Amino acid sequence: MKSYKIAVIGGDGIGPEVVREGVKVLRRASRLDGGFSFDFTGFPWGCEYYRKTGRMMPEDGLAQLRAFDAIFLGAVGAPGVPDDVSLHGLLLAIRRGFDQYVNLRPIRLLRGAESPVKNARREDIDMIFIRENSEGEYAGLGGRMYAGQEQEFVTQTGVFSRRGTSRIIRYAYETARAQKKSLTSISKSNALNYSMVYWDEIFREIGREYPDVETKTYLVDAASMLMVTHPERFEVVVASNLFGDILTDLGAAIAGGIGLAAGANLNPERRFPSMFEPIHGSAPDIAGKGLANPLAAIWSASQILDFFGYERWGARVLAAMEAVLQDKKTLTPDMGGSAGTAQVGDAVAQAL
Repeated sequence: MKSYKIAVIGGDGIGPEVVREGVKVLRRASRLDGGFSFDFTGFPWGCEYYRKTGRMMPEDGLAQLRAFDAIFLGAVGAPGVPDDVSLHGLLLAIRRGFDQYVNLRPIRLLRGAESPVKNARREDIDMIFIRENSEGEYAGLGGRMYAGQEQEFVTQTGVFSRRGTSRIIRYAYETARAQKKSLTSISKSNALNYSMVYWDEIFREIGREYPDVETKTYLVDAASMLMVTHPERFEVVVASNLFGDILTDLGAAIAGGIGLAAGANLNPERRFPSMFEPIHGSAPDIAGKGLANPLAAIWSASQILDFFGYERWGARVLAAMEAVLQDKKTLTPDMGGSAGTAQVGDAVAQAL
């Protein structure tokens, strides 16, 4: 039997509650299959750890995580801890430290989920976003001078290297080819006359190696509109760090809400562990009340199964989620139900 070591970082707010249900579903899938198993190890890192120690994770945190096959993260962020501290101290530290340069975000209207888009059909909202996850607009370079004075100014520098831009675009082309789908590149080259012009050049350059892949390019503002009015135009989508971040939240909204939004941070070469997470945030207002929707975390669990090569089980987890959504008897309040977090997790595990 193949065994996988998973580091579990519940994090803050509702994070521990929802990731617990994802773990529950993974355990259920492994027991039903019998050919693989998971060994989970918890780490108490996050904002509470920061309040006690002054760090979001220990100095040797990455060294501890290096021994694992994957990381399952619940949520990061809490009142009283600046967002830039919590983000850079844990989430971005792991993404960058483990070169998780692919952010994979599925945008799919599941059976039983309701879209705010009028007359939306399930087959129209089915896309996969491939977001550059290591540089771009979030490179963290810049500065501030003359603070508090009339001549005060700040700079924020985006970084678009040939290596970083090429590898994410190539990954997107490979994904589109494998899935026999079109590939759309999101840019803003009419305004960002260096970074996005360069992005477009690399997209065309690499595209010459993939003549079988149908391609489209949209400016980010036009893409925002078309995702709502004509979502069927988008299948595989590749975007820079900032544009991918924004558009995937829009995608979550049209696909049933942030409670159904999952994400994977991948190191495709597997030199380091990859990380999987629901992207809804820590929701401190409902933390500890058993009201949090665990479906995004469970979808992240299905991505873990896909990542390890158990795509059949990944698909079965999504089918189980759809069964629960269609049944409508066991849903959390944000989806119109009255069930608790653990009850939803139990229902999905049973539906497997």
